Amino acid sequence: MKDDGRPLFLQIAEQISTSVVDGTYPEESQVPSTNELAAFHRINPATAAKGVNQLVADGVLYKRRGIGMFVAEGARTRLLESRREEFGRQYIAPLVTEAGKLGIDPEQLKKMIDVWGDEE
Repeated sequence: MKDDGRPLFLQIAEQISTSVVDGTYPEESQVPSTNELAAFHRINPATAAKGVNQLVADGVLYKRRGIGMFVAEGARTRLLESRREEFGRQYIAPLVTEAGKLGIDPEQLKKMIDVWGDEE
């Protein structure tokens, strides 16, 4: 785990969520156990469990008693929707606000995005 100042359990939850989004863990596939996560990241199993339990509460994972944790049906779609909303709040809203301050109307902003996007 990288030390980015965020609690380790949130980093565990984000790591698993990213793996669901990118297809590493497809829907209905089993994810590593809390003990496996704890051993791999050298953290307390309770910390790993807290991250996994957060994903259960969010409807991303579900438990099959005696077997382990699995990716819930529709989890990838829900995660993508959530991440798109967060992307809008974190990047698009400030971009539109700053563009307005500079007198850039939405059509000009779209053209700028197209130009800058083509340079990538």
